[in-house]
Amino acid sequence: MRRKLKWMVSIFLVFNLIGCLKKEILDEISLIEGISFDYVDKKNILGTVVIPIYLPNVPPKSKTFSAKAEIKKSILQEIQRQTADPVVTGSLEVVLFSKTLTEKVGILPLVDPFQRDPGVGSGLYLAVVDGDTKELLSGKYGIRSNATYISNLLEHNVKNEDLPKTNLQLFLADFYQEGKTPYLPQLKQIRKDTLKINGIALLKYGKMIDLIAAEKMFFFKLLVDKYSEGLHRVKIEGGEAAVRSIHSSHNFELTKRDPTEVTIHIKIDGIINEFTGQELTPKLMKKLQEQLEKDVERECLSMIERFKEKEIDPIGFGHFVKTQTRNFNFKNWWENQYQDLVVKIKPEVNISESGVIE
Repeated sequence: MRRKLKWMVSIFLVFNLIGCLKKEILDEISLIEGISFDYVDKKNILGTVVIPIYLPNVPPKSKTFSAKAEIKKSILQEIQRQTADPVVTGSLEVVLFSKTLTEKVGILPLVDPFQRDPGVGSGLYLAVVDGDTKELLSGKYGIRSNATYISNLLEHNVKNEDLPKTNLQLFLADFYQEGKTPYLPQLKQIRKDTLKINGIALLKYGKMIDLIAAEKMFFFKLLVDKYSEGLHRVKIEGGEAAVRSIHSSHNFELTKRDPTEVTIHIKIDGIINEFTGQELTPKLMKKLQEQLEKDVERECLSMIERFKEKEIDPIGFGHFVKTQTRNFNFKNWWENQYQDLVVKIKPEVNISESGVIE
């Protein structure tokens, strides 16, 4: 009897809770898929939202609304006055920040509301825009809505190209992690119907202070992420090869103390399916492997020295050394140890020949 009573009470509570939920009918709301912020002045920003308009038998269209305000909440309140239906963030896919805003003001006050919004997923993409974000969101990018196009662009480049994994959750984890600084992809509108990822923005205290150019992203991803697919071109005296289907992994090793020395072991496997020389002999194959190892070591070390000069640590050396050290002091790390850190790169490249095109 008591068991039956428990079941009845549970069912009663479930139906009561369901009845308390706020109901939202899709045809009666405006779902924001993308939002962006542009710098106006020290106190004000311009917010723009993109809302897909779905019509029968035609591709979705993107409609934008903009408003000027001091904080995100006020911007949405202003935009609510421009739309016929309530605006909600349940389908939000991308949040964009202009480069000027990111450099002058920083993005932390704008990111914070999204992590507090229960309707926003942790897989939300954040990105910096080289240019005007309102103009970028107002473009025409194929048959899908603009926000979905940008989201797919970032996802594709994470899976198959040189962009490290990125989303709201990872950004916040890097920001709150002592001994690591965050980074975000940077987008640029080439034409009204074309976008590209033109680098990775490096941040310090929420402000952008440097940029990794697109041609250096391959080496950055080797240090902070792993490849499941990828492409990189290697030049030697006998020709140039396209190394495809790149798989990579990295492993950190604390090899010395006083001064601290960290060795990064990078393993790369790939296939050559394009070569511009006359014949890809075993000797040239070996040269290609050796050249790629030299390129990786040189570019990675150069990048790390640049990070030390900027006093940022997107690779997370501080976090790694902390896991290997008792009573680790972050203040001492940033003030003394990080600048004296010795880093060694040990690449191991294995390239196989397959379907070579001369």
